[in-house]
Amino acid sequence: MILLAILVFILILGLLVFVHELGHFIMAKRAGMNVQEFGFGFPPRLFGFRRGETTYSVNWIPLGGFVKITGEDGGSSPDPSSFVNKGFWARLSVLLAGVAMNFILAWVLLFLGFAFIKTPVEYGTAADLEGARIHEQHVAVVAVEPDSPAERTGFKPGDVIDKVDGRSFDDIDALIEYTRSRAGQTVLYELKRGDQILVKDVIPRSTPPPGGGAVGFAPAKIATVTYPIPEALKYSVMAFTGKVVGILQAFGMLLGGIFTSGKVAEGLSGPIGIAVLTRDFTVLGIVYLVQFAAALSINLAIINAVPFPALDGGRVLFLIIEKIRGTPSLKWERVANIVGFSLLMLLIIAVSFQDVNRFSESFKNLFGRVF
Repeated sequence: MILLAILVFILILGLLVFVHELGHFIMAKRAGMNVQEFGFGFPPRLFGFRRGETTYSVNWIPLGGFVKITGEDGGSSPDPSSFVNKGFWARLSVLLAGVAMNFILAWVLLFLGFAFIKTPVEYGTAADLEGARIHEQHVAVVAVEPDSPAERTGFKPGDVIDKVDGRSFDDIDALIEYTRSRAGQTVLYELKRGDQILVKDVIPRSTPPPGGGAVGFAPAKIATVTYPIPEALKYSVMAFTGKVVGILQAFGMLLGGIFTSGKVAEGLSGPIGIAVLTRDFTVLGIVYLVQFAAALSINLAIINAVPFPALDGGRVLFLIIEKIRGTPSLKWERVANIVGFSLLMLLIIAVSFQDVNRFSESFKNLFGRVF
């Protein structure tokens, strides 16, 4: 499972970055720009071939891809197919294409889930599942309260509550009431996590904090469903819109925390945190893994759209400034990109240290047996 989780992490991250770069490549070709190289993975090169003016390469580090366009780093060039010699709209379309492709990939993944792969949905009554083909129904954990008995004993979102003290519960209110009635006593939870069966001994709290539960997890009725194509199209658009809005709100709160307190928000994760989460979703199965990949693709799109130097959004900002001024600010753009890239690397390092502390045990379990 450890090696499988690492492989899935590489495949997902590679797919997201490759699709992003594919967007830049397609629009650059359509705009008549000279694309020197389009690579899958990062150098050193494994092999490649040349077609026209473009080298297509496959590289040893399978974590995405890259596009090398003549003149993309600025400066004057006599080549009419250079990036800098193309018009405003052509350059803008190339810069925005990566973000657009990540949004499109997210929607496609969600649609495949609703139409073919299966998608987990929360429901209250049978009417909520009207028109759906139901493949599985269960009560599951959808959230875990920090520093609660549930978190300390290892409950995770996605865990299916199979039995509690040997009893099965289909009604959420009955489960909550039973848990409260056992406050201060040991309760035996049997959980399903993917193909695993887990047994957890938990002592419910008699006086939980405001807004918290006796054990500290939020249960919900979950069904894995598929829909006919028309309904799948509708629900995938709704799910995509909801995820975009939710992620934008989360980013707003995270950035607000960074600027007001100067600290990296606890909810922010870097490559290490994503690797651990990939392992968790791999255990839950392809149904949840597809949802996770869609959310990551939306995250990547939104991050790249931020008007910050070294990101696509930052390059778009300088392109707009050039359009307004009538002349490029190449010197200031280069300096801003260097500073912006350095700040991004520092942020990634800070987030990675935070991830190591937060996921220390999971990190050891994920990588400990590999080396």
